[in-house]
Amino acid sequence: MRNQFIVLSTITVLAILAAAFFLTPWALLAFIIVGPLVFFGSMDLIQKKQTIRRNFPLLGAGRYWMEKLRPKIYQYFVESEIDGTPINRMFRSIIYQRAKSDLDTLPFGTKMEVYRAGYEWVNHSMSPLNSKSLNQDPRITVGGPDCIKPYDASILNISAMSYGALSKNAVLSLNLGAKMGGFAHNTGEGSISPYHEEPKGDLIWQIGTGYFGCRTLEGGFDEELFQKRSNSDQVKMIEIKISQGAKPAHGGILPAAKNNEEIASIRNVKPHTEVVSPPYHTAFSGPEGLISFIKKLRDLSGGKPIGFKLCLGQKSEFITLCKEMIKTGVKPDFITVDGGEGGTGAAPLEFSNSVGMPLREGLAFVYDALVGYNLKEDIKIFASGKIFTAFHIFRALSLGADACYTARGVMIALGCIQALECNNNNCPTGITTHKPHLVQGLVVSDKSKRVANFHKDTVEALVELLAATGLDKLSKINRTHINRRLNMTQIKRYDEIYPEVQPGEFLKDNYPAGMELHVKEADAYFG
Repeated sequence: MRNQFIVLSTITVLAILAAAFFLTPWALLAFIIVGPLVFFGSMDLIQKKQTIRRNFPLLGAGRYWMEKLRPKIYQYFVESEIDGTPINRMFRSIIYQRAKSDLDTLPFGTKMEVYRAGYEWVNHSMSPLNSKSLNQDPRITVGGPDCIKPYDASILNISAMSYGALSKNAVLSLNLGAKMGGFAHNTGEGSISPYHEEPKGDLIWQIGTGYFGCRTLEGGFDEELFQKRSNSDQVKMIEIKISQGAKPAHGGILPAAKNNEEIASIRNVKPHTEVVSPPYHTAFSGPEGLISFIKKLRDLSGGKPIGFKLCLGQKSEFITLCKEMIKTGVKPDFITVDGGEGGTGAAPLEFSNSVGMPLREGLAFVYDALVGYNLKEDIKIFASGKIFTAFHIFRALSLGADACYTARGVMIALGCIQALECNNNNCPTGITTHKPHLVQGLVVSDKSKRVANFHKDTVEALVELLAATGLDKLSKINRTHINRRLNMTQIKRYDEIYPEVQPGEFLKDNYPAGMELHVKEADAYFG
């Protein structure tokens, strides 16, 4: 094949030159049609990185085009409504419909396989309530006894996504949507940008290991900068990021090429330098350090709610943290539990696929530990990890969450088509790119309404689910309300899969089976 192509290329070039010499119309036609083929085929022969292209000029390039197009072809022509990943078409469709205020009902019955292991459903009541008689905007008050400025948070909020990971128009749209809908927008660890501030929507300021926005040039925590920025009226809560579900215990690098003057100013770093976010905090270490840091931030912020976000790893470490809260009397105002199924623009495969506890198990454990140590009353729990529909919120509340975050949900509301280009700056919808010609296609005035619509319709659907169970308050949801099919003939309620814990139970050394080892490991920490 290779030798044949060389001979053919040589003959073609000679033929074109001969035809051009006589200036016939066929010479021009041959040059236009055959010339580029000869050129690209010759380039395939010369290059040394791809054997297929080198051995099969022109034809070999088709293999790489097909590989690039494969995810798109699968998404649009192959996958069913329920088997697409990371987010299936059924969920993408309902988000699009609610964001556009389109018809969001389902014809002809469910497409779910209700007899397949893993199918879950809500236990409704024979005496449902009128959903219109219930509170259409359920909220929770975040702030323990040491909090001077508690915040009334919506039941559904925008999860952490930084400016940098998202484009300026995406951030503007999200924050304006939050302002319109009366819910909160988490800044992500990239700090507060002008695009968070301009619409004046409520902010949850996330402080990561890089301390962006409150950082010394050497990378340490700057108390003065934190105090100045946290006292903004727009900042309602502060969240310390311990880990995130997509890449727990993994830091990040901001390349020098991306660290322009604007990003450097927002993050308070030196421009045009590589900036490393370590996988651990340098301002504190260990459970006692985290508790002290929480108190420090609460004091510096003027008494605003302070919490932390984590993807659960070693259970004994969280138990140690609970014991430290009891010992010191200092507690966070909220804890965000992120599931290992959480998303991100870019993460190593091993961390994304195989590190971190999934949301349901992590959430149930955190709630049980707080209840068992009599800490839950003062601490609210936010759940994050593939929250797209009212059922996902209801399920999280049944396991102990007080409210939820969604990231990919609002991205899809913005117009994300799951092109899977988040990590290469080529997002076709202008959401995760900074290329001006792509960003300008995202119209803030339109997309912000979609974000607000998605939130409104999803919360309304949650209230309808609540009414269907015969309950009048979200706080009454518990694990008895969710069923899960284990196999064709076996079904269990969530309270059987995740047994309920009684308040103060762990203070009496009354631990569930399998918990003793984690408690023993935690006790060893205190010597």
